[in-house]
Amino acid sequence: MIISWNTTRACNLSCVHCYRDAGAAETGELTTAEGKKLLDEIARAGFKIMVFSGGEPLMRPDIRELIAHARKLGLRPVLGTNGILITPETAAGLKEAGAACAGISLDSRDREKHDWFRGYEGAWEETMKGIAACREAGLPFQLHTTVMNWNEDEVTAITDLAVELGAVAHHIFFLVPTGRGKDIEDTTLKTQQYEALLEKILAKQAEVPIELKPTCAPQFMRIARQKGIPMRFTKGCLAGTSYCVILPNGDVHPCPYLPLKAGNVREAPFDAIWRDSALFHELRHQPLKGGCARCGYGDICGGCRARAYYYSDGDYLAEEPWCACGR
Repeated sequence: MIISWNTTRACNLSCVHCYRDAGAAETGELTTAEGKKLLDEIARAGFKIMVFSGGEPLMRPDIRELIAHARKLGLRPVLGTNGILITPETAAGLKEAGAACAGISLDSRDREKHDWFRGYEGAWEETMKGIAACREAGLPFQLHTTVMNWNEDEVTAITDLAVELGAVAHHIFFLVPTGRGKDIEDTTLKTQQYEALLEKILAKQAEVPIELKPTCAPQFMRIARQKGIPMRFTKGCLAGTSYCVILPNGDVHPCPYLPLKAGNVREAPFDAIWRDSALFHELRHQPLKGGCARCGYGDICGGCRARAYYYSDGDYLAEEPWCACGR
């Protein structure tokens, strides 16, 4: 089980696609004490992997303290960051606090394209310095790439770069139009592009020694089964079943891209929300609709619930719109 906490809305970049519309810190973000209480409740609920993200989590002055608390509870703390603020001292401090891995965003091998997408000239260069700092400190890192129609042709080349840099994994995020991502909906991959890239990623996995993981593209599980490719993963879309996200103000959502509130950790303990939320129960037990009900792969795929929500006027049980299966 894996969980994300958007620890802050503050960010040092202005990324074109940001699902959290990050920039300035949000009024009423969880305090250090509230964060530690939340981590206690997350551990009590049985979660194992704790993702600290944002915004930019390194803009929280207490991030090392929170990571150390998570580690003390037996959680596996990992970081989702743009990497720019990772100096050699920061990398060493994160490792000392107990961080297990840093997920660092890199969206193109072309520095100008990456800088444009991240809204900051010099972002590529500074991110590469952050990667080097992790490597030198012995802090494992992986690359995170958001894929759209303008960079789909270089995804496997970024995988090669990840291998060259010493990354332990390359996770490829398929854009879901939420937050500022709604403004670039026309860049999302549609059915044929979507399927073709997933097949390419699965083929690439056989060639490289690091883990490749499509995210917000649960059909990779169906394609893997059809091709007889073994997977260590159990299901594609985990929203509300073995994954959820905590927002900076304590709201609990099924995933970062599905803007539905299951509760707030200031009003009820997180483990109670996870156990009792009607929204989570529906995601876990209600049958899916349309092609997702007919395809026969619902147990391992599940269709992207956030994409279904966006393209069906709010029906998160609707069919995944860009899947080739079940039609």
